[in-house]
Amino acid sequence: MMNPILQTLLTTDRELAYDGRQLTPHWIYRNFDLMGDAIVGFQGPCDVRLDHMVDLEDVKRQAPIYSPRMLHFIGEWFIDSLDQGILLQHLFLCEVYETLLERGVKGLSRSANDIYQGEKKLSVSICTKSPVSILIHAGINIHTEGTPVPTVGLVELGVAPAPFAQQVLERFQFDYEVWRKSRVKVIPR
Repeated sequence: MMNPILQTLLTTDRELAYDGRQLTPHWIYRNFDLMGDAIVGFQGPCDVRLDHMVDLEDVKRQAPIYSPRMLHFIGEWFIDSLDQGILLQHLFLCEVYETLLERGVKGLSRSANDIYQGEKKLSVSICTKSPVSILIHAGINIHTEGTPVPTVGLVELGVAPAPFAQQVLERFQFDYEVWRKSRVKVIPR
């Protein structure tokens, strides 16, 4: 049996705000003591101003991101490929989407890396590259009061954030490790 290739951690003992500055190399190691490829989950407010935003489309539209409370996931992989990072981001959001469907949430749709219920947005996500790693943030609304666009949150959907987050992390870790194992188990031809 292989040791986990990807470390995961869900913290429920402290609330952390997300403002975009967390998308920096080694933030997970500095804050959660996980060195290497890892993804962490936590709850807290989200307030990303334009000067900390890495999504150029949102910057050009002058569209800051705000939610009074989100379930945040930050991942870091020590790889060089932004394309590969975007695929990991896509896989992660697919895990979020499938987990919600399995929990019986109705009326969901996924467009690229965004999840909606009807016209209301449930998630935000971004992938970026640092000098040493690829970084991903995914935020899932828990509460939505005061958001700048029509949104829906986990509370409205009847989904408890902590067990949901743990399930998503476990699913993603499993699929990530299946993918990594697939790279080493084949005989080249």
